[in-house]
Amino acid sequence: MIAPKDRWLDHEAGPVVRPYAVTKGRTVPADGTSVGLIDVVVAVDDAVPPPGLRLSPEHRHILSRSREPITVVDLASDLDLPVGVVRVLLSDLSQHGMIRIRATPRGPVTNERLLRDVLDGLHAL
Repeated sequence: MIAPKDRWLDHEAGPVVRPYAVTKGRTVPADGTSVGLIDVVVAVDDAVPPPGLRLSPEHRHILSRSREPITVVDLASDLDLPVGVVRVLLSDLSQHGMIRIRATPRGPVTNERLLRDVLDGLHAL
């Protein structure tokens, strides 16, 4: 059995923080926006947090990594957090005008040649 003092410590990785603790229990963006995996995130140059807002280390990391355009999935990989958690954190920053999220065009893939090439590639495996 794991001793109580060691329960929140991974001896190789350090302290363990549950993802829901990072988002304060939230599982969806507060403003109800949908953020896609390949949507591009860019920090606003002159963004300053409003008075009284404390940014978490994850929020600050998102801001530093998004000085150059980066996709949501790349941010999740860099932060080593689930994409759902990153989406909630992005919505926090977006609500305060600290980042911009550029949605990628969504719609059905209608390029039959592309689909046929993918199918041929799969058959070749």
